[in-house]
Amino acid sequence: MTHRTLDPATESAQARYQLLTSLVVPRPIGWISTWGLQRIPNLAPFSYFSALASSPMLVGVSVGHRATGPKDTLVNLRSGGAFCVNIVDVAHLEAMNVSSADVAPEVDEFDLADLPMEGSSVVDAPYVADCPAVLECRVSQEVSLGDAPNTLIIGEVVGLRLSEDLDFVEGTRAVDPEALLPVGRLWGSGYALPGPIRNLPRPR
Repeated sequence: MTHRTLDPATESAQARYQLLTSLVVPRPIGWISTWGLQRIPNLAPFSYFSALASSPMLVGVSVGHRATGPKDTLVNLRSGGAFCVNIVDVAHLEAMNVSSADVAPEVDEFDLADLPMEGSSVVDAPYVADCPAVLECRVSQEVSLGDAPNTLIIGEVVGLRLSEDLDFVEGTRAVDPEALLPVGRLWGSGYALPGPIRNLPRPR
């Protein structure tokens, strides 16, 4: 196989974004809900999102900045210290996309996307009431990413909400992916939808 070699330092910021988001795929989607100013609910998806650790349970979301300053989600995380991660399944794909619109802070994305909302009893944050799985998180740490136009927020998962329709894999506390039907982010407007699952036991 013949490879072309690219130096990220010589690529434009746009080209680096296109390369990274088309190669690191599929990415889980952090559909983050917070309270905004005057308790206006905020809901936005982020594909720079991942699980970081299990003991304690930590997740990380990298929130981008606008030219005019931090995005609403980052402002809310800093002021409120809590958030919910609503796991995006096939049934919520289109609503998630609607909630990604760049709107003013006083706009309620739950209302915009016609989604039911409830307030968490574990952390001070709203969540998508009919989402099959929700991680309720407290902000644990804010990490500067240097010159990057992003800030990494690390949250500790202190509560879980799971639909009774979600089954565990027998003998475990792992949620059955065929019941969850999660969606992953690809490049641009592309999304990876669940397909056949291939199980490969690790070699001993």
